[in-house]
Amino acid sequence: MPIEVVPLGAGQDVGRSCILVTIGGKNIMFDCGMHMGYQDARRFPDFSYISKTGNYTDVLDAVIISHFHLDHCGALPFFTEMCGYNGPIYMTHPTRAICPILLEDYRKITVERKGETKFFTSEMIKNCMKKVIPINLHQTIKVDDDIEIKAYYAGHVLGAAMIYVRVGQESVVYTGDYNMTPDRHLGSAWIDKVRPDVLITESTYATTIRDSKRSRERDFLTKVHECVASGGNVIIPVFALGRAQELCILIESYWDRMGLDVPIYFSTGLTERATEYYKLFINWTNQKIKSTFAQRNAFDFKHIKAWDKTNLDLPGPMVLFATPGMLNAGTSLQVFQKWAPDPKNMVIMPGYCVAGTVGAKVLLGQKIIEVDKYTKFEVNLQVRNLSFSAHADAKGIMQLIRMCEPRNVVLVHGERGKMDFLRSNIMKDFGIPCHMPANGCSIKMETSRALEAKISTDLLKSLLSSANKRDSIPSDGSEKNALRPSTSVPINATLLMHFNTNKQTAAPTIEIVKSVDFSANETQAKKRELFFQVEKPFQIASLLSDIAHTETTLEDTQRRILDLLQVALARTIGKTCSIERRAASIVIRSVSLWLDQVKSQILNIKWSFEDEDLASFILGTVNTVLYDQKVIGTI
Repeated sequence: MPIEVVPLGAGQDVGRSCILVTIGGKNIMFDCGMHMGYQDARRFPDFSYISKTGNYTDVLDAVIISHFHLDHCGALPFFTEMCGYNGPIYMTHPTRAICPILLEDYRKITVERKGETKFFTSEMIKNCMKKVIPINLHQTIKVDDDIEIKAYYAGHVLGAAMIYVRVGQESVVYTGDYNMTPDRHLGSAWIDKVRPDVLITESTYATTIRDSKRSRERDFLTKVHECVASGGNVIIPVFALGRAQELCILIESYWDRMGLDVPIYFSTGLTERATEYYKLFINWTNQKIKSTFAQRNAFDFKHIKAWDKTNLDLPGPMVLFATPGMLNAGTSLQVFQKWAPDPKNMVIMPGYCVAGTVGAKVLLGQKIIEVDKYTKFEVNLQVRNLSFSAHADAKGIMQLIRMCEPRNVVLVHGERGKMDFLRSNIMKDFGIPCHMPANGCSIKMETSRALEAKISTDLLKSLLSSANKRDSIPSDGSEKNALRPSTSVPINATLLMHFNTNKQTAAPTIEIVKSVDFSANETQAKKRELFFQVEKPFQIASLLSDIAHTETTLEDTQRRILDLLQVALARTIGKTCSIERRAASIVIRSVSLWLDQVKSQILNIKWSFEDEDLASFILGTVNTVLYDQKVIGTI
């Protein structure tokens, strides 16, 4: 049965993410977002693709929200309370806690400040959230007898998850937004090698390969310092949780180090609120934050104060982190409008801006900004675009594909031209189908797992003949005989796989034969030693706590990880086995451990059948090193 994917939003576009997937006869909707660039009906997904009559509850089996950003959850109260959906809704615990606060903030701006009508109310937000079923990471949830869902860590923001859904033998992974690079407060995304039939991945930065994070941080701090040193004000538009905390941690440590006393502000209330959520969900942060939280709360900023609107009339210099991040409303737009005419001032845009927002217009270099038909202003301040976006770049997207090994890829949440370039690279590098449907366009992908096998006519006739004879035996009424006739025929034969050594990517030819004489020359069967191999995923930042703050090469990082493993193995089996340390691997008898260049956060372990007991012991030691939080790298 084919899997069908229809974007209701974020198809060749960024904003109002909403993907309808039909898998194994079940209908699942991933995300229910709002487009920040529209102020009319286009801000919400077109739900008519689900049901022309509006009977969404009977059509959909589940709605799953990946994270709390409004372009992924902003239309949820509209869908449940105004459109009438009353089925199951799933999201992680942090998303469940933070989502209603951001929805209420946006509702206040839209309804109370702008005076819009036909928008959801505070009561609708509360009623919507009552319908949510929170889920934990790596917890398998059964929606019904057929649907299983499992959440994986996505980085990006607190609580963000990639979702694995399985229906029978078919499966799909929906990434939402994710980040394959750890930062100062969150870890990197990772997922098991689930080999889904379809991977639906964001492609926001489909053609971008970012420079080093250290270089961007240095550039950011230099630009902020230069601007305030010359008496200017710096506005940094951010969303309440995510890049805001990342940049606050960065600038807080820099102000400490440089002894600066220029005031730094954050939009009122959000600093305190964010701190409480990071305390509550500390297990979602990276290893350094977790290990030092008891001694020092990294989100307790001594230099950063709450913003008051009276500060707008104070002389500079000052630095302001203001929400929202796309300058489309709220404090960030109000302050930007005030500071924009002065060339001494500066705006630093650290994240992606959806087309149509004020932020996108500023990045395009527009000198006259028209907010609405009543509001225009001139832009003379310095504009800097320094990407601290927590989205995967092109390299990260390819890394995720290698990690989970899908059979098909669908690109969403990106710009058409850039998506097309990435699509070509995926098909060329991985040899798998890759699609990029527009909104409302359906893509169907076959998922058959049947293996074609050659079988001789004589053997097939013999098997069918024996099956017919068996089914012709009169039934004695017993339960055993009541099971006949059967649509399957047991085969007592040998399965041979012939590999074409001239074509590395070619699938083997499979043949069913009645019997095999392995000594016969015509079969040319070779006896092979039996080997096993496993891959152990891990997070580098969890092993090497200083990795986020040091410039290290991939080779040096891998060397340090192998050093950790060698020390641990020497303690456990060093007296009984010889441990051979090579440049990029560890060898103990037939057991080999190595990290390859492609999957830098995957440890490969291979051993022969004869060393099964030794390998089992080594795996136990490896698990302790990789997953026990008490083992922190100091080498």
